[in-house]
Amino acid sequence: MCSGLISEALGRLVHPSIRDAVGMSAADRHDSPERAGYRRSTGSPRGEARRRELLDRVTDDLAASGLVDFSLRRAARPCGTTHKVLLYHFASADDLLVQAILQLRDRRIEKGMAAAGQSLGAQKLSARVRAIWPILTRDEGQVLDQAIGLAMYDPERYAGLSRGASQQYLPSLLSLCPPGWSDRRKLEVAEMILAAFRGFLIDRLASGDTSGVDAGLDALSRALDREEAAAE
Repeated sequence: MCSGLISEALGRLVHPSIRDAVGMSAADRHDSPERAGYRRSTGSPRGEARRRELLDRVTDDLAASGLVDFSLRRAARPCGTTHKVLLYHFASADDLLVQAILQLRDRRIEKGMAAAGQSLGAQKLSARVRAIWPILTRDEGQVLDQAIGLAMYDPERYAGLSRGASQQYLPSLLSLCPPGWSDRRKLEVAEMILAAFRGFLIDRLASGDTSGVDAGLDALSRALDREEAAAE
């Protein structure tokens, strides 16, 4: 049953139009720096500033347009430049895609922590965690969910899209835990929250029914309330 649900979720996450279109096209592979002999940025301050500017524009476009038909040439359009300029600053289309996904994930974390921050003070841990959930389901959420689906579908090619995701999310979740808890307890609870959120996202995509997710969120809130009330 679980394997069937996961397969169904992957089918929704990795639609053929996404699976077949993301990454380096034949033209992108032909134009990769290694094959075409393009010069690469030396990492000067000016070059690094330009790289960050390009990455910001590509990330904005990815958030708005999704993963379908992603390529160096598509990425170059919102930058007002050519794919060759992108190859001066990034190793390949896949490298650019990974960097953009990492940046989208940072944006999601920033928004989630801002939402949780509005629930700080006298609020319970469960309220702070619950405030994060709406952030995960809007804006760049769909693109990040698709990226995780691609990494699960073809880990050899797309491992970079999910590698390190937990390390990006965990520090923020750890910071939500009561300061008096031990490091071990904070880690256990943060890992539970992260796993629950991932499961809810997959269930939401697989079933299309939010009532089950809402019930799961209620159960997670009760579990966090019990955990917070328990002695160290």
